[in-house]
Amino acid sequence: QVMLVESGGGSVQAGGSLRLSCDVSRIVFTIKTMGWYRQTPGEQREMVGTLTSGNTVVADSVKGRFTISKDNTRKMLYLQMNSLKPEDTAVYYCNVRLTTGPDFWGKGTLVTVSP
Repeated sequence: QVMLVESGGGSVQAGGSLRLSCDVSRIVFTIKTMGWYRQTPGEQREMVGTLTSGNTVVADSVKGRFTISKDNTRKMLYLQMNSLKPEDTAVYYCNVRLTTGPDFWGKGTLVTVSP
């Protein structure tokens, strides 16, 4: 059963913007942290940004360009990506970490930034 559903990926030119969305409404347990990660072929998955009890952590590589936010009413997690660079090209994954138990991951959405 798919617990997290990402959307919003696509292709954009450098300098453009995209907004990724993640539907977390299927998670019925207490969430500790929500976040976005990304991965390119042959590389380890890296943290882009996380939200924990209102505290936001954003990777240095995207600071000032990407914003992570959530809508508690709609049970959605967002990643607003501005001033995109070719090096932002990756598969982006939504992550939910519970207070206890395993993490949940989405299937990923591809973001491609052309020069």
